[in-house]
Amino acid sequence: MQGFHRRFFLAGLAGLGLAPAAHAQVARGRPPLPLVVLDPGHGGADPGAIGPGGTQEKRITLPIALELKRLLEQGGRCRVALTRTRDVFVPLARRVDLAREREAALLLSIHADAMPAGQGQGLRGASVYTLAETATDPLAAALARRENLADRAGGLRLPSVSPEVQRILLSLMRQETRAGSERLARLTVNALDGDVPLLNQPLRRAQFVVLKAPDVPSALVECGFLSNPAEEALLRRPEHRARIATALAEAVNGFLGRRVAA
Repeated sequence: MQGFHRRFFLAGLAGLGLAPAAHAQVARGRPPLPLVVLDPGHGGADPGAIGPGGTQEKRITLPIALELKRLLEQGGRCRVALTRTRDVFVPLARRVDLAREREAALLLSIHADAMPAGQGQGLRGASVYTLAETATDPLAAALARRENLADRAGGLRLPSVSPEVQRILLSLMRQETRAGSERLARLTVNALDGDVPLLNQPLRRAQFVVLKAPDVPSALVECGFLSNPAEEALLRRPEHRARIATALAEAVNGFLGRRVAA
């Protein structure tokens, strides 16, 4: 469990009168830098969206992620891991698991949007998504319930307390993670604004599987619309992708600064 959420869990246990004495001890030594997991969307047999000029989403997201990794490591405020560093397919669940297993401070998933042929070809601009809090339909609600039931088998090391207390702690953790995700998304939109065209109402919510980690603040960035020929041309330009990466680095560093100060 990542350090931030470990402290949160222990605070919750203490509030319930359940924190063991051993947990009061503070580990000696300098803690490691927080880990940022970057998730370049798609890859391998999954090209993602394809623009009218043939540009594949997977070939846009990886260069942005690699440049963002370089900028973040150059800043020296965090460690960085990628869910993929080459053109390979990585299942969505594995992307989430990687962030959770490595106790990431945040997960940022990088994508490029598209509309079906003949629909919304004029749409352009970046947008940022967090996980929807309310299901949009009964099917989505059922899926969310199944995902929630899988949490205990998915790596959450919950304390050895009653199921009722576990549910309380899991609910508190989810609230804290959602708050972190929303803060990350707002910082991302603010950093992109002015340097990169934004979609109308750029801060949005949807039930993306890659955002479902209950213990890792997560956001998904759609860097633009490949279905828009002008924006497809922009996303093909290294200087534009570097501009996006620079803005994302500003957002991540802003998030980490708030987290360290908390």
